[in-house]
Formats: sequence, structure tokens, C-alpha cells
Amino acid sequence: MNGFPLFFRCRCARSGFALLSLWFVAAASADDLFVDVTDSAGIDFSYTNGMSGEFYFPEIMGGGVAMVDFDRDGLMDIYLVQGGALGPDADSEDRTGDRLYRNVSRPGPDGRLELRFEDVTGRAGIDAREYGMGVAVGDYTGNGYPDIYVLNFGPNQLWRNNGDGTFTDVTEAAGVGDPRWSVSASFADLNGNGHQDLMVANYVDFSIDNHRVCRSAMTSQQDYCSPSAYQGVADRLYENLGDGRFRDVSESSGIAGLERHGLGVIAADLNHDGRLDLYVANDGSPNALWLNQGDLRFSEDAFLAGAAVNSGGKAEAGMGVDAGDFDHSGADDLFVTHMRMETNTLYQNDGSGWFTDITSRLGLATPSLGYTGFGTVWLDFDHDGWLDLVIANGAVVVEESLAAAGDSFPYHQTNQLFRNDGGRRFIEVTDRAGEAFRVSQVSRGLAVGDLNNDGAPDLVMVNINGPVQILVNQAARESAWLGVEPVDENGFGLPQTVVWRLDPDGGFTQRRRSRTDGSYASAHDPRILFGLPRESAHQTLRVDWPDGTHERFADLAPNRYHTLTRGAGQMLEQTETKDNP
Repeated sequence: MNGFPLFFRCRCARSGFALLSLWFVAAASADDLFVDVTDSAGIDFSYTNGMSGEFYFPEIMGGGVAMVDFDRDGLMDIYLVQGGALGPDADSEDRTGDRLYRNVSRPGPDGRLELRFEDVTGRAGIDAREYGMGVAVGDYTGNGYPDIYVLNFGPNQLWRNNGDGTFTDVTEAAGVGDPRWSVSASFADLNGNGHQDLMVANYVDFSIDNHRVCRSAMTSQQDYCSPSAYQGVADRLYENLGDGRFRDVSESSGIAGLERHGLGVIAADLNHDGRLDLYVANDGSPNALWLNQGDLRFSEDAFLAGAAVNSGGKAEAGMGVDAGDFDHSGADDLFVTHMRMETNTLYQNDGSGWFTDITSRLGLATPSLGYTGFGTVWLDFDHDGWLDLVIANGAVVVEESLAAAGDSFPYHQTNQLFRNDGGRRFIEVTDRAGEAFRVSQVSRGLAVGDLNNDGAPDLVMVNINGPVQILVNQAARESAWLGVEPVDENGFGLPQTVVWRLDPDGGFTQRRRSRTDGSYASAHDPRILFGLPRESAHQTLRVDWPDGTHERFADLAPNRYHTLTRGAGQMLEQTETKDNP
């Protein structure tokens, strides 16, 4: 951060910030791993936190982003939540509200899609003006069109996709308008009946009326409070009844038995028993691992499983979380982002749901000490077959060096990119990631997906009081790849489907899981990408469907997307799939 004194001095002026941002974009190199195309893509959006000088807690925590192909035209669109004014006299009607941008990209001279988006919020019928924190995506109706659930400081909202480019607010009818402060959520079929249920991570019991004055330990000046200043609240679980309604099963499921400070949530089969589990990253309190016992009943097992606290036995400031098989073991590992002077934490899964903190061993501890991490995703950005890590950073308490320089919003930090070196260690390559990674921002939400359908994972980052960043991947442009989207017989997307890429001898080389959840307050492209050797032949995949069946799909051509329809492949016997392929 000390390498950007000019940026710090001019960040207090909006015009200065804009000019410097343009300079960074103009200076982007062809060797950059990612390039910022926000301006040329036609997206003009900044998350406004409504900072009033009162240091209301929500001002420092938003907001999120979703990549969602809402019109099912094969191009990923973007949904961005918005904040706005806070305080006793704040009126939601004065807020600009969330925005939905449709991907209208067209091929350029080189045949690649040139990213372009248009604002279709009004046309789509979306009018979301609560103080937005995050967004989740799922198809709760099963009609093949993704629905949008917005998490707010205030009542949440469920927007049903009508399938004609428009949405309807069905929050009240669906029964999911949780009024508490919610940040992240996950749609997942937790009881195996074919309907996506909804898990909501709630944060703290904060209101304008119980707002507290907190001060910096360094300067005694007023600053944002830590979560310990407020009581944690229980998360909420809703059962999808299959008729457009949900039933609150938080009590009967066991989920309501914990009142902690939930920020990130993900659904995955973490103990390899065929049922989806839930993992919640809690801020300053132990993380929760909800093991699925069947019939929408869960037992909390994070301490015994080794995923509640770090290797030193300390609960950390859990913000964002993602699950992925970084070491090709056949099991999803967990990565959680934390506060400055804590390390981010990588929990390695032994395959049966027992976790070990190996952060230091893999080189991820020391590089994270100077940062406060929020959004994070596993992605194979360079298509070498190994999952890498991106981390969106931004402080929650004053950065003293910035305050001393007169910065008007002294919380910004740079973001980070780590390359997976064959599952043995992670190497920070932020200096090669591109000028966008050298711009200091207060970053929060982070989503990953292929925006231009070139087979390379792109990024969208949300920044408080700063422009959203659309980052296009250049690192994998010359590599071979294979993209797949698992769907049921009706074209209904099936998140939490596990897909294995098989080698000619029947072993597996890569394992990926379709998902929209994870990171922080954000939702992802549900399609799966496999990086391939440059001269690759047709591929064979094994698919483990959420209903417990398994199929093999063969002769899949590289460098294109394939729809994998359940029932259309070669059905496998259970004995063929007891363990890894």
C-alpha cells in the first residue's frame, strides 16, 4: 500500500479518483492476467454506503454482485445491490436501488465477444430500494429460469423470474422476507426432493436505535464498531414447499440453535455421505459446520471437524468463504477470509469431513496479515488444472497511514491473486494480475464466471464508494478448455452437481462442483470450466448428480460449452462410483 501515495492523496476527490482509474486502465498491458473493461462494457455503477459521519455499522459491510443468465440466452448478466442513505430520517424511496445489467455483447473483429451491458432494471420490473448487502441466485420454481434473492439491512426480497425478461417481487407470498440484517445466502436442495431450499446467513442485532459509538484503539477517534459490540443472531433455513412457498424450519432443523455473526455461507457435501452440508463463516465467533442428517435436520460439528477455529484455537473474523478441491484429493477444501493481523485460513479436507488448517504450510498466511479479506473464489485462472485463489480486500477499521495522509475514506487496500503450484503451495502473483489489482479500493463482493464465453473465468468486484470492476481474464485466452452446465430433464440447472474429468485410463485429473453460492454476499456463474492441455482431444466426464445417480458423458469436444442433461449419459452402477473415479 505504501507504493501509492499519489492515489491516497487524490482519492478524497471523486474526479481525481476517476482520472486515476482511467490512467490505470489505459496503462494495462497485454501481459496482464486480468484487464479492467468496466468503462468500455458500459457499466456505470458505484456501491454507495451513505456514510453520514455517524459510523453506522452497515456502511462498512456492503455490497454484493451476482453473475446470472436471467434471460437464458447463454450470456451471463450482472445484478448489483445498492446501499444508500442510512439514519433515522432515511427514506428508501430516495435510494437509487439495485441494478440489473443485461449482457448484449457481440463478436468483435477477432471473433471474440466484446463485452457490453445495458441497464434493464426498469424494463425487468425490479425496484429494490432497501439497504442492499448481498445477493443469491437459484431456481426455486424449477422453471429453468434463475430467481434472485436480495439480502438487505432490512427485509430481504425474493424476485421470481417470469421467464420473459421480467421479475415479480414474491417475498410476502413466498414467506422469505427475513427482516434481520442478512448478508449471504445459498439455494440448495438440502432434503433431496428436487426443490431448492434457502439458507440465509444473518449478521448482528444492529439497528439505528441501538447504534453505539466506538473508537479506534490507535487514535481514540470514532470508528466503525467490531461485531462484538452487538449480539449475534441466528441464521435462518427455509424449506421449499414446491408450490412457490417456503416454510421456516430454522428451529426444527437445529439451525436456530446458534446465535453468531454470520457473513459467508456455502453448501457442499463436505463429509462425502451423499447429503449437502452447510458451512457458515462467522465474524469473530467460531465458524459453523452444519452436517446434514437427512429430513432437513442438521448437527453442528465444526469444532470436532477442525473447521471452527484456526490451528491456534482462535476464532477469527470470518467474512468470505469458498469450497473447492485445490489438491486433487477428491474432496472440497474450505478457504475463509479474515481480518487484518489474522491470516486467511485454508482448511484441508481429508475426504471424510475432517479438516486441518494448513494455511502457513501452503504459503497463504504471511501474505494475508496486512489485509482484511472479504470476497474470495477458487478458480483456475490460467487453465493449468489447479484451482487458484482471488481475494477482495478492504479494511473495516481505519488504516492509520491513510488517515494521517488526510484520506476521506481511509479503508482501502489492494486485492490479491494466488497461483496454485500443483497443490503444494500458493504463490502470490498479484504483481502480474494487472493494473486493476494495483488500484486500492474498499472491496467487498466478488463473483466469478465467464462473461464473454471464451472459456476463461472473469471477475466482478464491488467496491464501497468506488466503481464496480469488470475484470476480463487474459491469462487463459490461448489455452484449451471445456465448459459444462449440468441440468435436469426439464433444463433446470442443478447446482451442487459434481463433475470429474477423466483421463484415458479411467482415473480423474480434475474435480469441479457447480455452484452459485460462496464468496461474500455474491453469486457466481453456475457453469463448470476445465482447463485442458493446448492440443486436447475429446473429453470424458463423470457426473455425480445431487439425487445420488452417476453418469458418464463421453466424446465432448474441447473449446466449447456442453449442456449435460441428467439421464442422457451412460448410467453407472453404484459399485463403480463408491470412491473417486
